[in-house]
Amino acid sequence: MRVLGIDTSTLMTTCAVMEDENLLGEFSLSLDMSHSEALVPMIRQLMDNLKLKINDIDLFAVASGPGSFTGLRIGLATAKSLAHVTGKPLVGVSSLETLSMAVPYQPLVAAMMDARRDRVFTGVYRMEEYPEALLSPDAIPVDELIDYLKDLDGNVILVGDGAVAYRDKFRSALGDKAVFAPGHLNLSSGSAVCRLGSRKYREGHIEDIFIMAPDYLRDSQAQRTLKDKR
Repeated sequence: MRVLGIDTSTLMTTCAVMEDENLLGEFSLSLDMSHSEALVPMIRQLMDNLKLKINDIDLFAVASGPGSFTGLRIGLATAKSLAHVTGKPLVGVSSLETLSMAVPYQPLVAAMMDARRDRVFTGVYRMEEYPEALLSPDAIPVDELIDYLKDLDGNVILVGDGAVAYRDKFRSALGDKAVFAPGHLNLSSGSAVCRLGSRKYREGHIEDIFIMAPDYLRDSQAQRTLKDKR
């Protein structure tokens, strides 16, 4: 089964094609351009290089959140359009689970994205072949995550731009318990989306493209501003 995976939940635009467990190709770019400019040409170039047509894809997988509001909408709109025109199934996967896949076979991984205002989007996972959630994805204060991590046995791998943004705070509170992933692992991966998407599809999860929506985990800035005025 060939899977096209897409992730635009962060500043990184990434897509990949896998056939069963084999990675055929992957493009990842973090450039000074919007996902709307980068994503479709990137998919087209990847498919051309692999000498594949879009109808050769059997399953589409997309990171559905949390993450950038604009990025998520672009990624989902693209994936839904491709699934619709080809009649192929679509699955959505957690952006945080995708991020945690950067460090497989680790005892404990805390994946996090900077949500601003001393908060992070985070999920804590026990890692084997696939992540098993100990703390389900949520938007929480950094101090609350620190308190949770303190109670876990053993070291915790911290990965994602949230770990980078609040590195000093984690280091001060957790000491050697906090192990920070190398910089090149703090990024989204289209191939991880493919793997997680294949697993969800095997488990019988298929999205309805007409009702599928991003999982923001919080209100947008505009919604928060409106609430503050009430």
